[in-house]
Amino acid sequence: MRPREGVVLVLALWRCAGLLLSSVCLCAGMEEDCIFGIVGQAVLLPCLSHELLTVENVSIEWRKDDEVVLRSVWDENGNVETQSVKNATILADASHTGNFSLVLPVVHPREDRMHYRLFFVSGQNQSSPLCTVCLRVAVSFSVPLLEREHTTVNDETTFLCHSTGGYPKPVVYWLIDNAQEPPEGSVRTQTTFDPNSHLYHITSNLTIPISKDVNVSCTVESMNATMRHRYDPGPVVSRASEAMWLFSTALCVVVGIMVIAGVAYQIHLDKISKKRKKECQQPKRGYKRRWQYREESEAMMSESKETEV
Repeated sequence: MRPREGVVLVLALWRCAGLLLSSVCLCAGMEEDCIFGIVGQAVLLPCLSHELLTVENVSIEWRKDDEVVLRSVWDENGNVETQSVKNATILADASHTGNFSLVLPVVHPREDRMHYRLFFVSGQNQSSPLCTVCLRVAVSFSVPLLEREHTTVNDETTFLCHSTGGYPKPVVYWLIDNAQEPPEGSVRTQTTFDPNSHLYHITSNLTIPISKDVNVSCTVESMNATMRHRYDPGPVVSRASEAMWLFSTALCVVVGIMVIAGVAYQIHLDKISKKRKKECQQPKRGYKRRWQYREESEAMMSESKETEV
């Protein structure tokens, strides 16, 4: 290899390395400029620009792609006139502080990966973007519901993992005894998208031959580790045993009701029996009183005859 060719090769390698490094830095910078917003909550898109502090009659526009989200105009006296879409706001003294950050009162999943840009407007002219902020939207999924069902086919057990109301599209991970991954082909995952709320619902099935004392966990992960939920069921109960528990509980309730009804009926019979006894005793007492009255009358009559004699 000639010396000149060696120099050219070294320069080419350095150029490739520089391009690669620039690409990495560019990607990192784009990721840093993204702001994460939670669905249904307010979010602040930061923007500091000191270029407009020396400009009179400042007029700015915040745009979401090609849509104007907010337009503000400051006059020489510092008065501001603002027009916004969906109640977006900025600070009233932004022209004096240089803080032109935009506040969105509510974040919607449709705004995910949208780019917001701040422009300085002078008449019909528009400057290059003074600030560019990308918005990433997320909302946590519900805590996964994990159920277990024993099947008779090949003595296998099916686990069902279900989670709802999250964004963006999640990924499901299964672990056996918190360490072992399930065998290939044993997991079937279905993700559905709600067109009204723009949120995702996910259902995942794991079917494997497994003993009862083995612990299985399901993890629903969205937006890396920031929207991650883990549910470890510990000892789980099959649907058959759960149905048996419900049946035994219902049986206990029915037996309790029957016992209470029997006791109440027995008390009612006792009251009727006592009432009849009282009714039977009343004529005897009346007959006894009449007999005593007869004896007393005969005794008085005998005394009156003896007195006459």
